[in-house]
Amino acid sequence: MAFEIHDRYQLFVDGAFVDAADGETRETIDPATGEPIATVAEATATDVDRAVEAAAAAQPEWAATSAAERGRILQRVARSVREHADELAELESRDQGKPVSQAHHDVEGVARFFEYYGGAADKLEGRTAPTGADKLAFTEREPYGVSGQIVPWNFPVNLTARGVAPALAAGNAVVVKAAPTTPLSALRLAELASEAGVPDGALNVLTGGAEPGEALSDHGDVDVLTFTGSVPTGQAVMQSAAETITPVTLELGGKNAAIVTPEADLGSAVFWTSIGIFTNGGQICSAADRAVVHESIYDDFVESVVDRAESYDLGPGVEDPGMGPLNHESHYESVLEYIDVGVNEGATLATGGEAADREGFFVEPTVFTDVEPDMRIAQEEIFGPVLTVIPYGDPAEAVDIANGVEYGLTGGVFSQDVDEALSLARRVDAGTVYVNEWFGGTPETPFGGTKKSGIGREKGLEALDAYLQTKSITVNLDDPTA
Repeated sequence: MAFEIHDRYQLFVDGAFVDAADGETRETIDPATGEPIATVAEATATDVDRAVEAAAAAQPEWAATSAAERGRILQRVARSVREHADELAELESRDQGKPVSQAHHDVEGVARFFEYYGGAADKLEGRTAPTGADKLAFTEREPYGVSGQIVPWNFPVNLTARGVAPALAAGNAVVVKAAPTTPLSALRLAELASEAGVPDGALNVLTGGAEPGEALSDHGDVDVLTFTGSVPTGQAVMQSAAETITPVTLELGGKNAAIVTPEADLGSAVFWTSIGIFTNGGQICSAADRAVVHESIYDDFVESVVDRAESYDLGPGVEDPGMGPLNHESHYESVLEYIDVGVNEGATLATGGEAADREGFFVEPTVFTDVEPDMRIAQEEIFGPVLTVIPYGDPAEAVDIANGVEYGLTGGVFSQDVDEALSLARRVDAGTVYVNEWFGGTPETPFGGTKKSGIGREKGLEALDAYLQTKSITVNLDDPTA
């Protein structure tokens, strides 16, 4: 490898690497082998207190820094990320398991987040209100203060940057709780940000399990919370935030439908659906979990998507295979259990469905046919390389199937008929709908869900609304004595 993975990693608090308060550690595991990569500090509630205190102390000076200077610092972070792109991608691939080319794509997204929000930092303007000649009324947009961010394990470095960059651009200080199974890239990103000029205390990264996450989500001195992960954990975060009246942004699960119409380019639809479900081993909230395919092309679609699923080679992420392992053992077991559920429900296993015959947490790309919309495998988020293919007869039925889940994160429509494509896209109840593609979003496009898929929006200028609050100032211009 082009860089050295350390044997031991500490917390990053107030601009320095430090041990956990009680000295406890845990191992992060290589999902391709099941063997330890490194020992990582296990943060406690005491460490959360220490990080929040550092953030609260640093935030006023960071907010008082000119917006233009904050933007320049974030641009320097972006340049540093690009300079260290190979290192970050290999670190991410080793720790998370994804193919290194996919990790490179994630790292490029990290750089773009810091560029994009660095460019926005000096454009966060208020407005005036037309209140008449005897009064002046205007607004200012101010940072909340300390932003607590709980990051998942599927896109560790990318999703860390997705929240950190707008929070810093808006003048907040940040405490990140990294996922316990994928902490390494977030720690390295914090170090690079510090070297690029982010002040001590303005960005802190904690590692560990449930205790620091719970302590961060109910901390009285955290002013705004961002969480990405499962619905049950998101509900717990929201309940904790309610105790302190802390605003939250939640990006939760998905069970996303790709509607494939008779007017679709079948080859393109199969290609993009495969990308949507097998990228990162299907460990993506916005994955194309369900293909809702018109009955007239159903058999052809199934044949083609099975061929594509069977073409994937499996291997360690650093070898850049078609698909890497699942991230950790308990999740690997959960995905295999869902496959058993599908078989027991009466769905047909068209391909895959087995653990790969090798060390590590590998599951074959899997396609189920003969799936009924109310089956568990068509309703519940599996978060693995498992595609369910469901037939439909008319457009209204397709929309009903697509919307007939408790989630509303993403969806997709495949049709060469622009009127049909747009009509269906508008009827899909999701925060993002892709047309003739999948994963079409960029840092400029807002992202978030409806229903149980979450609250608020990440990315785009809309993300800044989660890190800014509006202050109204009114000035009396009328002299009551005149």
